[in-house]
Amino acid sequence: MGERIYIIAGEASGDLHGGNLVRELFNLAGSGELHVRAWGGERMAAAGAEVVKHYRDLAFMGFTQVVMNLRTILRNIDTCKKDIEAFRPDMLILVDYPGFNLRIAEWAHAKGIPVHYYISPQVWAWKKGRVRTIKNVVDRMYVILPFEKDWYARYGYDVEFVGHPLLDAIEQEGKTPLAPLPGADDRPLVALLPGSRKQEIARMLPLMAEVARRYPAYRFVMAAAPSVPDATYKAGLKGTAITLVKGRTYDVLRHAQGALVTSGTATLETALFGVPEVVCYSGSALNVWIAKRLVDIEFISLVNLIMGREVVRELIQQELTADSLSAELERIMSPGVERSTMEKDLEQLRQKLGGPGASAKVAMAVWKSLHPMD
Repeated sequence: MGERIYIIAGEASGDLHGGNLVRELFNLAGSGELHVRAWGGERMAAAGAEVVKHYRDLAFMGFTQVVMNLRTILRNIDTCKKDIEAFRPDMLILVDYPGFNLRIAEWAHAKGIPVHYYISPQVWAWKKGRVRTIKNVVDRMYVILPFEKDWYARYGYDVEFVGHPLLDAIEQEGKTPLAPLPGADDRPLVALLPGSRKQEIARMLPLMAEVARRYPAYRFVMAAAPSVPDATYKAGLKGTAITLVKGRTYDVLRHAQGALVTSGTATLETALFGVPEVVCYSGSALNVWIAKRLVDIEFISLVNLIMGREVVRELIQQELTADSLSAELERIMSPGVERSTMEKDLEQLRQKLGGPGASAKVAMAVWKSLHPMD
């Protein structure tokens, strides 16, 4: 019959890392039978998983969006539980996405299904009380940020640091020839990464478009998320010379000399390609008011959190204007001490995260757990 693994990833980044994990699992299985059923996206499907729910139907951003869509979220949780029961997996692997996945973890643990968690929820930033739930219901936790192992140890929970899976994805990208982008010319290229959620894009796109209008000497290329309809971007790009490139974020970053990036995983992806960047964040007034009372971190970007200091500039809420964004863009694009210092810091960041191999390490740990006598 073979091994049966159920994997849940609720966002584009989770689909990326889940896809690499699925690929490594199938490599270990070899000619043996392995069944992987998943909630994810195109990357997990391409790696061999049977994807039964796409992450685009699961992504709700911010407190207000979660409240507004609570009925849909609860219905998805119920659907997921029924599907897991029908599949009868030997193991459940959860990829980040804590609001959903921790509920599933509690239920699965009560059902006697082994629960492995790949990419820890950011409990060190907010909702620290979740660490008790994790200790009780997660059999093995694989963390990807170097400080997370020590943080969990303070709560008496032993986790495994496997390195950051983005290094796997970027190493894989480096093996492919550098493909040209549409409309190439000799101008320095600035990558625009406005996010993958409609709410983010609606807030960031007008600002990024205004900055692009001010700098005809630069070539602006927007890296569009594959799950977002083109129309979501094109309405905000009218009257600009911005090139829209879909589903090729890493190609864009390999060509870029600088980047304007919405806060999230993309800030770390950009940094690992060695591209100087400015981090942007703007949320609804209610979301920010709630976050300030719940979140206990000094920085919002993973780059600065990992380094423990400000390496890249973060423009948040009122600080994020077309003028401030323009000033920071000039700073990172101008040759000189500041740019070279940032480039050196980004190389140090890469070294701090260790080498590639996170996906293979997690796959091996999962496989040994399924075959303890091998």
